[in-house]
Amino acid sequence: MEKKNIIDIFEVFDITKLKIGGKMANKCELTGKGPMSGNNVSHAHNKTRRRFMPNLQKKRIWIPEENKWVTVKATAKALKTLDKKGYNAMMKELKNS
Repeated sequence: MEKKNIIDIFEVFDITKLKIGGKMANKCELTGKGPMSGNNVSHAHNKTRRRFMPNLQKKRIWIPEENKWVTVKATAKALKTLDKKGYNAMMKELKNS
């Protein structure tokens, strides 16, 4: 049996499609907002690093043009904007920016 080197193994598998760790992206699909970093500050003013996570919610949205439901993972603020502007207007803004 032939010995395969690491390069041959990577040619068979597409590395970009592998899931490592199984973590999902904490990113809003409508606005692209993600986690921010900052500090926890104690009463004694000790600082430790932390992440400020976006307030992500899963929401099913009805799109009449496509006549189907779409599930989006969006922040609460993006859902409020979605109610005001509509899905198509938000997608146009996302593509332009």
